[in-house]
Amino acid sequence: MKLKTLYLAVAVLLANTTYAQKHHTKKRMEQTTNHKLIIYQLLPRLFGNTQTLNKTNGSIEENGVGKLNDINDKALQQIKKMGFTHVWYTGVIEHATMTDYSQYGIKADDPDIVKGRAGSPYAIKDYYDIDPDLAVDVKNRVGEYEALIKRTHANGLKVLMDLVPNHVARTYGSDVKPAGVRDFGEDDDKSKGFSPKNDFYYIPGQQFVVPQGYNPGGDEFKSPLKDGHFDENPAKATGNDVFSATPSINDWFETMKLNYGVDYMDHRRNHFDPIAPLWNKVYDILHYWSEKGVDGFRCDMVEMVPIEFWGWVIPKLKAEHPGLVFIGEAYDKGKYNDYIFKGKFDYLYDKVGLYDAIKRLTRDEHHSSTWEINAVWNHDSKGIDEHMLRFMENHDEQRIACNDFAGNPWLAVPGMIITATLNTGPVMVYFGQEVGEPAHGTEGFSGNDGRTSIFDYWGVPEHQKWVNNHEYDGANLSADQQKLRGFYHNLLTAVHNSEALKSGAFYELMMANERQPGFDTRLYIYARYTHNHRILVITNFNRSDRKLTVKLPEDLLTKLNQSGHKQFTDLLSGAKFNTDDISKGVEVSLPAMSGLLLEF
Repeated sequence: MKLKTLYLAVAVLLANTTYAQKHHTKKRMEQTTNHKLIIYQLLPRLFGNTQTLNKTNGSIEENGVGKLNDINDKALQQIKKMGFTHVWYTGVIEHATMTDYSQYGIKADDPDIVKGRAGSPYAIKDYYDIDPDLAVDVKNRVGEYEALIKRTHANGLKVLMDLVPNHVARTYGSDVKPAGVRDFGEDDDKSKGFSPKNDFYYIPGQQFVVPQGYNPGGDEFKSPLKDGHFDENPAKATGNDVFSATPSINDWFETMKLNYGVDYMDHRRNHFDPIAPLWNKVYDILHYWSEKGVDGFRCDMVEMVPIEFWGWVIPKLKAEHPGLVFIGEAYDKGKYNDYIFKGKFDYLYDKVGLYDAIKRLTRDEHHSSTWEINAVWNHDSKGIDEHMLRFMENHDEQRIACNDFAGNPWLAVPGMIITATLNTGPVMVYFGQEVGEPAHGTEGFSGNDGRTSIFDYWGVPEHQKWVNNHEYDGANLSADQQKLRGFYHNLLTAVHNSEALKSGAFYELMMANERQPGFDTRLYIYARYTHNHRILVITNFNRSDRKLTVKLPEDLLTKLNQSGHKQFTDLLSGAKFNTDDISKGVEVSLPAMSGLLLEF
């Protein structure tokens, strides 16, 4: 009890001592003209797959695969109707796989260095090509992706795709690169462990050794290439910075690290003058896809690539395509400012901040508190909060409905409300999240870990009920799933349509209400507002109902020019709340694990 009291006292002190700074931040946010990105992430390999066998380590024939053409006008119209502005097509670039496409002139990959029957989308094999798994006509796979880009735009949505800048598959080699483009490693001096002119890092005189104990594809998978060996001499360093010819099975052994001019063997000494050849090669890739109409890039593991590169390449591309968006996957809070202001990223992942805090609250962990949310915007991402991309699911994280997270998709309601409305930065939803997909089952390389596999061929059962044989009408969803999807629809369309939620200022109401009867630190309360529009956000992470009279402080009411009788309308349910005198607050009832978006 004493520890809890001390924790709250420190949190209140932090909020008080930063009062002036908070109002400075709010003023800057009021001036922001940021357009709120609402992103739907989907893996085409899984999204349109209607086969239901789901055999562990199943082949493409057994378990099926989604196609780019499956993402038809009906699907895109439904995504748009949910309030989304962007679609992130994850894993569309050609990557290493155990499926043989040699009949189409595509060199077969050695399964000993492929993770999963389908392969990891983050082990890129050819940056200028599209995954043949995703094509109806394999020879026209790039054309089918170009058609999807046009189809997405025609339905009022923008296109995001991956850039994996730190590493590539060990079998990397582009057979469709544009004329004049030099391939990765094509001009390397392999006798040198490091050279600022090389694209890869080498271990001279040593042959690469496949980790012992790796059984690619399981016992049933047979291939003449599956022999525990891979011919790579000299060996190259792995994507997770292992400078050894004998990486472990837990390393990113299937990938090779790219060299931006950083000598890891000499205290990470930089060689950026002149810039490494790789810089222009990665620029060429981004330019290639931008010219095809891609609107932005989600950049993988940006902290493993020197910030100087980002500060060079992003402005160069934005000079050509001013509306281009760059999102960085980053986890070091101490480097966020550098990646925004020096690296020129538009947005960064807020995983170690808001995501982790929301997950603890959603799971009802003993020491979790909504003051942790205060710490995110008031400390972790102070001054750059509008640059933080928020989510509760993505391909790396566990599904909310899995037993290791919440076990019930409805428990995400308060966290998802905050995730979507805390600031003007993007919010992202992972396909299947909106119908409560729990990711049950052992897919193959991916175990029964609460994540939908990115390595294996698989069907996504609850999502498939919405797909309904590519009708995308949700006809097979249960009543509860329809209701859940309705919650996401109401939340995201409210964000999409609300001036206050898209671009408004933020005012936290925790201190104004901490002495109110019924208040506790599983409630989180704030206002979002512009001159013309006001939203009061109230969330309850308690596993029981709460009643509270929410107070709005005098300075906020003066700023909003509000007094007297007011009616509040919940944008999520349509429910009405009235107060005879707004200065005395508004009385609300909140069911367990719920929230309100009160427009007034």
